Amino acid sequence: MHAWVARAGRPGAIEPIDLPVPRPGAGEVLVRVLACGVCRTDLHVRDQDLPPHRDHVVPGHEAVGTVVAVGPDEAAGGAGAAGGPPVELPPGTRVGIPWLRSTCGVCRYCTHGQENLCPHSTYTGWDADGGYAEYTVAPAAYAYPLPSGFPDEELAPLLCAGIIGYRALRRADLPEGGRLGIYGFGGSAHLTAQLAIAQGAEVHVFTRAPAARALALDLGATSAGDSADPPPEPLDSAILFAPAGDLVPVALEALGSGGTLSIAGIHLSDVPPLNYQRHLFRERSVRSVTANTRHDGREFLAAAARYRVTPTVQVRPFARADAALDDLAADRVNGAAVLRMPGPR
Repeated sequence: MHAWVARAGRPGAIEPIDLPVPRPGAGEVLVRVLACGVCRTDLHVRDQDLPPHRDHVVPGHEAVGTVVAVGPDEAAGGAGAAGGPPVELPPGTRVGIPWLRSTCGVCRYCTHGQENLCPHSTYTGWDADGGYAEYTVAPAAYAYPLPSGFPDEELAPLLCAGIIGYRALRRADLPEGGRLGIYGFGGSAHLTAQLAIAQGAEVHVFTRAPAARALALDLGATSAGDSADPPPEPLDSAILFAPAGDLVPVALEALGSGGTLSIAGIHLSDVPPLNYQRHLFRERSVRSVTANTRHDGREFLAAAARYRVTPTVQVRPFARADAALDDLAADRVNGAAVLRMPGPR
């Protein structure tokens, strides 16, 4: 099969390669990939902002595909979450393969509904091969069955950009009908904005890209300005999607009393010194976001279907995955980029 790999010690590029079609182990399913989103985390893996966990790893953790085989002695598809029913993913099921790949299930985080903080967690496209390939394997218990009636390319960005944005929104403690600031407006932010607006929030977007500001207004944002612009009114909550630490004090200063800043990215450049009076006093808070739980994923996918959250997608051929990442790095992607896989050989 054709695939792309990131090589340890060679940041800044992914390489095309031919690999054997993988075989599913116990509890795993083999999936023929139909589409795969291009996420900023893939860029961090390529550029080694995230230290490589494995050489020659296949990136991609927003993969949509069809189950073609199940692992031995696992016809039902593997065990579910702790205390939950088995996951059934028979051949022919369309599934989504997300970032969170496995957790230990027994640590204090896993047993208290915080599996995203599991110290033994693994991740698709970082610890194990992901969706920049014609086929991939995934633990059945961590894949999501996907609804019919939605194109593969529209579902792909929901699997990380959407789920992480949903968790970031929850962490931001936005009050009902409140004012939300969004800093950066790429794949995750434009989905989160749709969900927040549909739920009654007033959304203000701050991004350096003129095309992204136009998209924000088209999607119903109340205002859209440059990254460093002040909001028209103090914000109740804010989410920082851009991996730019210098925006942390900007966003904090934009918050009103009791406001919360949620930082959504897995990687962030250094944060400059904060001034207590300007940035944190009056009970303003900063929260980080670390991965997600499967419960987050199920809740978000249901909400996305209910509110018709629709990604703005730029479809790229699988053969140009390297160029798609270059475009993402250069802010040439408006919305989300998605790789369309070649047909079966």
